[in-house]
Amino acid sequence: MSFFKNRTVLGVLCIVLSLLICFAVTPLFNAGISQKTSIVRVTKDIKSGDQITKDMVQTVEIGGYNLPENVLKNKDSVIGKYAASDLSVGDYILNSKLTDTPVADNAYLYNLNGEKQAISVTVKNLANGLSGKLASGDIVSVIAPDYKKQGATVIPPELQYVQVIGVTASTGYDTDTQKNNDKSSDQSADKEKSLPSTVTLLATPEQSKILAELESDGKLHLSLVYRGSKDNTAKFIAAQDKVLAGIYPSATDKTADEKSDSSAAAASGEGGR
Repeated sequence: MSFFKNRTVLGVLCIVLSLLICFAVTPLFNAGISQKTSIVRVTKDIKSGDQITKDMVQTVEIGGYNLPENVLKNKDSVIGKYAASDLSVGDYILNSKLTDTPVADNAYLYNLNGEKQAISVTVKNLANGLSGKLASGDIVSVIAPDYKKQGATVIPPELQYVQVIGVTASTGYDTDTQKNNDKSSDQSADKEKSLPSTVTLLATPEQSKILAELESDGKLHLSLVYRGSKDNTAKFIAAQDKVLAGIYPSATDKTADEKSDSSAAAASGEGGR
């Protein structure tokens, strides 16, 4: 302790520390600040939902100090994607501000992969569609009164668990988007919610045929089974797919064969190269 009470020693330590900061720490800090890196920057205003084209962005060099980790640095990783939020001139683009699919109306139609189809059924009255409370992602059962003219009201086994992917008003806009509220011409001054006119379901070709028949008869009701996490939603869909595989084994085998043929063709093509 007496060593540190010596004013001369303390003075020397302070001088050494100052020199260390001036000639070692400060240059390293300045070098870090002055280090350049390329980033993608916006050159014209981009609205949410717009597809980004090459004239909307440019690559520029700026100081790399304190940049977010998810800032994008390559134009190729930006062009062709969609803006998830509004972007202004001079903004640099973060990965979280982009999406691979459109965020505008009908975005769910871009996710179809050929295995299932989107088909809409008419909501004849408020009660048929859960009083206008259905939303994208819901799992519903389709109830068929007088099914196949047999006098019984049933839930066809093919339609026990079906996923809702869109709810649309008579205006043509989805009822669960803000865009619908802005564009509906028949909307009241107090922005009363537009009532659904159709519900779009994600269905296999076999399910679509039954839904088309029920739509033609004008008799179907939708009852809500589940609304919640994607993981649990997937469980209902998997259970329904299992039932469909039991009812239509030939269709399941055909789909499997098509996938196998496609994989074999791809492998053959790669082998040829």
